Amino acid sequence: MRILISNDDGYFAPGIIALARAMSELGEVTVVAPERDRSGASNSLTLDRPLMVRQAPGGFFFIDGTPTDCVHLAVTGLLDHVPDVVVSGINAGSNMGDDTIYSGTVAAATEGYLLGIPAIAVSLASRNGSNFDAAARVAVDLVRHWIDAPPADDAVLLNVNVPDLPYERLGPPEVVRLGKRHKAEPVIPTRNPRGETVYWVGAAGAAADAGPGTDFYAVEQGRVAITPLQLDLTHTGQLAAVRDWLGRKA
Repeated sequence: MRILISNDDGYFAPGIIALARAMSELGEVTVVAPERDRSGASNSLTLDRPLMVRQAPGGFFFIDGTPTDCVHLAVTGLLDHVPDVVVSGINAGSNMGDDTIYSGTVAAATEGYLLGIPAIAVSLASRNGSNFDAAARVAVDLVRHWIDAPPADDAVLLNVNVPDLPYERLGPPEVVRLGKRHKAEPVIPTRNPRGETVYWVGAAGAAADAGPGTDFYAVEQGRVAITPLQLDLTHTGQLAAVRDWLGRKA
């Protein structure tokens, strides 16, 4: 089993260190991650400059680019093999609901999926980050299950959010849909040392659609939330309505 690991918090983050250590019991692990925190980078690729790849003393590769860059370079030329699975994380903080659109953690897994490799994004649903080892064990459980009982569809992209609890206190995993957040908080203006106005992006909105069956609810109940994702953004429910609208005369 050849496992490619990446993240969006940087190659030095505690989550990726815990994940790489845990995954090593399943096979050959390669880590290719950003050189710095690239949270919120989404699925961006760096196309306006070349990318530099370096290797840390511990063996991790790090790249001066985005999480998507890391997985893309690893799979399309950096490595001399195609990984069997891509695991991204462990993110410091949840990636639930609308977060998946912006998340670099989810984006790294998505790039593996786009390149034909089963992929899992793993996030620890707490900024305090007390139980990365528990989240790493959850990731190992999932990959081991994939090895022992491969899914009918090899094209799997899973978004996994783990409550910040010891492994023994986690409830049973629950397969759920994404919830939804309220509108984001307003930007925060401030001044830099030159007296110029600059803006911080405001915090994400609180959970809105967070009832039973959603990732928000599962995590709140102490369960691991597992959501299969797809990349077809077509709003199929509006196809007929838009055709009708375009056919109307002014």
